[in-house]
Amino acid sequence: MNLNKIKIEGIPVIIWGERSDKTIIAAHGSHSSKIDDCMWILADEAIKQGYQILSFDLPQHGERVYETDLIMPDECVRELMVMYDYAKEQTQKISLFGCSMGAYFQLLTFADIDIDRVWFLSPVTDMERIIHNLMNYCHITEEQFKKKVIVENDIETLYFPYYEYVCKHPITNWPHETYILRGEMDTLSEYSYVKRFSDCFGCELIEQKGGEHWFHTESELDFFRHWIRNRL
Repeated sequence: MNLNKIKIEGIPVIIWGERSDKTIIAAHGSHSSKIDDCMWILADEAIKQGYQILSFDLPQHGERVYETDLIMPDECVRELMVMYDYAKEQTQKISLFGCSMGAYFQLLTFADIDIDRVWFLSPVTDMERIIHNLMNYCHITEEQFKKKVIVENDIETLYFPYYEYVCKHPITNWPHETYILRGEMDTLSEYSYVKRFSDCFGCELIEQKGGEHWFHTESELDFFRHWIRNRL
């Protein structure tokens, strides 16, 4: 497999495969990177179907773990547009692959932009719900959260400006042909919320029996491989 490591506006990027008239912009999840297992599988299957894949490290991930600024959705939106603008100069059709929070950032970015098709793995479709769950886990009210600004915990750091942004930018539009895969036992992206999103925007939703949020076991990754292969 041909991998080309480059930087786009200083952001570490991998271009997988040869130049093509169709490109997939891939966004990884939390505590992951542009070379996550699911990226390798996506590239392995998609290149066979004539795609080129562009994956990159989100802030504080992968080659950017040294960064100290807390992640903000608007910065991730900006960086996804940087990737889109780059890809648009190289190709004719742009599709998306998003995993977990990477899918959420793509929802924020591409609702009103021409996209061919979309594949989401364990997507966060309602970030406000997830933050509320974490607030309950930390036993803090919204008022306490606002005063503390940053709440450390053993799952994911909470940052009040991030929460404010999420509340002000609900996902209300998603017109793209979209395929979703989630694990039956995913307690982060809860079924009812992903199902609501899927029903609202006409997405295909498939569950892996016994699968969890993070697809990393051999059986989960095999299921993902067959799922993506049949939907490219």
